[in-house]
Amino acid sequence: MPACAGMTATAYEATTLYPTSATPGTRTIATEAPVAIEVDGIGYAVMMATPADLEAFATGFALTERLADTPADILDVAPFQAESGWIVRIALSDRCRGRIHDRVRHRASDASCGLCGIAGLEQLRRPVLKTPPKPATSATALFTALASLRDHQPLNAATGAVHAAAACTAEGAILAAYEDVGRHNALDKLIGSGVPLGGFILVTSRLSFEMVDKALVAGTPLLAGVSAPTSMAIDHARTHGLTLVALARPDAMLAMHDPHGVFG
Repeated sequence: MPACAGMTATAYEATTLYPTSATPGTRTIATEAPVAIEVDGIGYAVMMATPADLEAFATGFALTERLADTPADILDVAPFQAESGWIVRIALSDRCRGRIHDRVRHRASDASCGLCGIAGLEQLRRPVLKTPPKPATSATALFTALASLRDHQPLNAATGAVHAAAACTAEGAILAAYEDVGRHNALDKLIGSGVPLGGFILVTSRLSFEMVDKALVAGTPLLAGVSAPTSMAIDHARTHGLTLVALARPDAMLAMHDPHGVFG
């Protein structure tokens, strides 16, 4: 069952893939939900978040965004559930109220868990124009690609601080990999490079809604990640037919969505 807004986690069906077998079961998945931040009636940002403790989240967000100097500058925080997610309305004191206009004009995109350029929930439903094809690959190919991924991460080897996104053939050979401090940025680099994505994409990060959305735009048949997925990532993959594999480790992986029965 898809997670409902307000829940912090729920169980999803998943199949554990081993090098020579597969076992059906369930996995507890963290809830991801869009949270729109409105400041003094102006839509400021949509952040992908766990929909709990939203008053504390909004207060900290206002402070770290320099919209307010102290908690006393925040007169009210009012979260409520909407059809597409959550909205948190923040009211600032008179002395801080004018800052929102400057910040909206100059706010830079960052590498965090927001949706760059989106200020309201109504902008979240961006169209997916094509259905991913059936993957022509196997669990063996996923394990093969994972085993060689580190060889394509020189910056991470030197720093231990960056993510990678790799284009893999259906047989598991890595064609190219791109690194970046931002997991979204690494995937954008890969998609923008022009390298063929007809096998599958392997990323070193968590599988969030936005990572799945980017994979859908790229038209790859399968997205695999070394970390866990979020609820919205699974739901988005299920809605649009993307094969999704998570928690890719040398001994086992989780097939969170296998619409074509590739893994049995």
